[in-house]
Amino acid sequence: MFESYHQITAVLFDLDGTLIDSAPDLAATANAMRMHRGLPELPFETLRPMVGAGARGMLGVALNTTPEHDEFIALRDEFFERYEQCLLHQTQPFTQVPQLLEALQQQRLPWGVVTNKIARFGLPITQGLSLFQNCGVHIYGDTTAHSKPHPEPLLEAARRLNVAPHSCVYVGDDLRDVQAGRAAGMFTLAAAWGYLGQGEAVEDWGADAVVQSPLEVFNWLGTRYEPFKCGTTHERL
Repeated sequence: MFESYHQITAVLFDLDGTLIDSAPDLAATANAMRMHRGLPELPFETLRPMVGAGARGMLGVALNTTPEHDEFIALRDEFFERYEQCLLHQTQPFTQVPQLLEALQQQRLPWGVVTNKIARFGLPITQGLSLFQNCGVHIYGDTTAHSKPHPEPLLEAARRLNVAPHSCVYVGDDLRDVQAGRAAGMFTLAAAWGYLGQGEAVEDWGADAVVQSPLEVFNWLGTRYEPFKCGTTHERL
């Protein structure tokens, strides 16, 4: 862990499973495809862990289909078309996320989003939620030639914010987030409130820390968040 707050000059976040809970809309899309084929809906708890893997993960659970299957491309395209119609039906910020971003804003600490969600879906969400009005940079899955776990999306975010990668921290809920952050030379925090996938335990990802709630990110930065009231400030510990 770094020794002082001023060493961090920007905070970067994954999107799905870190800032926003998009699982209800993605799960509804997967179940709509099942019902269209005469199959019963799957429990939300079955679908939620795979949200971080996008269409590939959702189709794997919902229809037992992998990219190696001949019909995968057609099913993926159907998934995309259905999801595009319900992007913001139930998607909303996780509890404490608005307060976290407000605290960063109060500290004049730039923050941004780096997601593997392509702009076709990510842009309507970041434009449609007021949560992102002060976001300093948006990097989508097709912004650069590579997606996470490659470090290029994170490095591009640092370039656009005009900050050094080693002075950034990246927060995400998937092993690929930690891998990308470490490869980019950034600090990494694993968001334990997120989707986490079905692989190894979050504690084994190699992140600098595992944070249990969004406001723990602010604590890790070396500050204490207090809800804004007249005459109060966000003080450093």
